[in-house]
Parts: sequence; C-alpha cells; structure tokens
Amino acid sequence: MRYLIVIEKAEHNYAAYSPDVPGCVATGKTARDAEEKMKSALAMHLRGLLEDGIALPAATSTADYVEIPADSVSAG
Repeated sequence: MRYLIVIEKAEHNYAAYSPDVPGCVATGKTARDAEEKMKSALAMHLRGLLEDGIALPAATSTADYVEIPADSVSAG
C-alpha cells in the first residue's frame, strides 16, 4: 500500500502525517527519523482499523510543487 505523508519542520523536531489517514501522526529528531516512525505508525494504525472491522482509507492524496516567479509576489 502506498500513502502520501507530509513531513513538516517544527521548532525542535519534525512531524509527519498522512492526509488520507486522519489521526495518524509521528515525530522525529530528523526528517528521515519522522518518515521511518510514520511508516511504523501507519502500519499499526491500519492494522488497528482492520482489527476493528473498519475499511482502510483510500489513498487519494497527491502532492506537487508549483513555481511562483519572485516578481509576481513582490510588494511593488
């Protein structure tokens, strides 16, 4: 299974979550650490859903970057 995860820099660590799996989060000292912990958290969360007879959420989120020219956001 493949789920999108988002990793954000916090003040003292990194936090990760999946838009498709509400309530499943992880933190780590580095982005890589947060990613690894999120993999484990997702596996545990999804197993719990199945054990409770709840269908797994569809993996529908996507992500991409967009480039905005600097001159289009200048205050002038």
